[in-house]
Amino acid sequence: MSTQRRLVDLRAKPYNLLEEQVQWVEDTIAAMSDEEKVGQLFTNLFHFGQDGFSGNKLTNKEILEQYHIGGARYLGGSKEQVQDLINDLQTHAKIPLLVAANCDSGGNGACKDGTYIASAAHAEAAGDPQVAYNVGLVSAREATALGVNVNFDPAVDILKNWRNTIVNTRAYGTNAAAVIQYTSAYLDGLTAEREVIQCIKHFPGDGTEERDQHLVLGVNELSCEEWDDSFGRVYEHHIARGVEMIMAGHIALPEYQKRLRPELEDKDILPATLAAELIQDLLKEQLGFNGMVITDASHMLGMSAAMRREDYVPGSIAAGCDMFLFFNDMDEDFHFMLNGYQNGVITEERMQDALRRVLGLKAKLNLHKKRLEGTLLRKPEELAVIGCEEHLALRADAADKGITLVKDTWGQLPIRPETHKRIRLYYLEGESGGLMQTASSLDTIVQELESRGFEVTVNDGASRVKGSTLKYRDEVDAALIFADVIGYAAENNYRIRWKAPMSNEVPWYVWEVPTVFVSLNFTTHLHDVTMVKTFINAYHNNSDVIQQVVDKLMGESEFKGTPNENVWTEKWQAKL
Repeated sequence: MSTQRRLVDLRAKPYNLLEEQVQWVEDTIAAMSDEEKVGQLFTNLFHFGQDGFSGNKLTNKEILEQYHIGGARYLGGSKEQVQDLINDLQTHAKIPLLVAANCDSGGNGACKDGTYIASAAHAEAAGDPQVAYNVGLVSAREATALGVNVNFDPAVDILKNWRNTIVNTRAYGTNAAAVIQYTSAYLDGLTAEREVIQCIKHFPGDGTEERDQHLVLGVNELSCEEWDDSFGRVYEHHIARGVEMIMAGHIALPEYQKRLRPELEDKDILPATLAAELIQDLLKEQLGFNGMVITDASHMLGMSAAMRREDYVPGSIAAGCDMFLFFNDMDEDFHFMLNGYQNGVITEERMQDALRRVLGLKAKLNLHKKRLEGTLLRKPEELAVIGCEEHLALRADAADKGITLVKDTWGQLPIRPETHKRIRLYYLEGESGGLMQTASSLDTIVQELESRGFEVTVNDGASRVKGSTLKYRDEVDAALIFADVIGYAAENNYRIRWKAPMSNEVPWYVWEVPTVFVSLNFTTHLHDVTMVKTFINAYHNNSDVIQQVVDKLMGESEFKGTPNENVWTEKWQAKL
């Protein structure tokens, strides 16, 4: 592979900058100190009510003055809190910031009170690209009202391995064609009305293995030919469409890495975030990507276990990434990067190229002009769009189209109060206190069922006592199991965890009374409950979804969603 590197062309796709925009980029870089150049490479994570990963307790103004950050992301916060944060950051930044949100499923990725529309798995099940379009549309409307100008979604991963739970609900399909169709629709919606930088992830592609790059080096094991015909097709498609940013995953692609650099041995294989052969040779050279590459979060073990942090902070930029996602210790990481630049780990050519790619996106958004015009900051009245009636109607439409009856092999539906009045309700949850934990939906489920005329008894799953089966059959007309299992980055695979060993909640009762299992998140729970004869994937725990699940259980609305083959988890028993 040639050592000659393709440098960014700001006049070409995806930037398409005018001469005055290019001139602003060049003039801005020329006026920067070394410290200011290094700062532009960082995206800092701001937490509400927490110190965050940086370990610092500086004010926003102090962070900007001392570390000159080029971008920001945040975690948590109401719409008012987030808008205030972003306005404060943009007010004090010498160079306006790229501010990102993770809108996987709608505006709920931008603030706590944003509107969920549909996860990727939900949109795929709906079988209607309009649902994916609406996810992008609402994401852009609600995020930009806050001041967000970059969206770290959609994931363009392909869910080839059903055991993979990190992208189980974030992948739009099990093949390249489906992923291309739905992610294109999402991005069309994202940019239909608002100016938002598009970012797809996680290059070179998640979904082939069962492990989580938060916890271990991710490995995409495909051959070069298999990758070209799957993930390669997806990235070629979006690069041709003009995607501006690609997030590199902490994922290796060994077969391609060894083809591009034959001298590499297994011990030399690094994640894409640190592998020049993947970022420079494959993505920027072979696939011709002319946009900006950002690393995935730098605290993830797929990166942090690769080498000393002192080496991989500047090493990521040297390998071809243009922005580094999140500090650990702010002062330490800043000086790791600065030393790497001043010691030549990051060459002058690489630094200039990275800065042009970063600032080129700011110029494309005309952030410098908006500041001069007084239009950079967002206004409180713009927050009215968040959770508006139109968005809630789109949420309800997605719920109706996506809720999926995976199987009802014994014909147990409908379940109605006239015939199955006494309900034994089993409620299963995932990790407690986790990063992505949401509020319990148990009360909402109970209230919805009772409002329809059911008598609901919530099962105490901590007990191992099953009691008399004849008594159970006499007292219970139907059993409903709702699994609201949500987890993230605490284990490599999220499965059903019963409250106690052989507790009375395990589905021993499937032959005693009609039993229905409803998953409110992960799509592959049949693996753990193959004995259940009626299984529904509902994809989320919001009130619209729960209401419509009950509608469909009662036969008042038809099931419209379509499952993919992963739901069977390669188990013949699951189909019985």
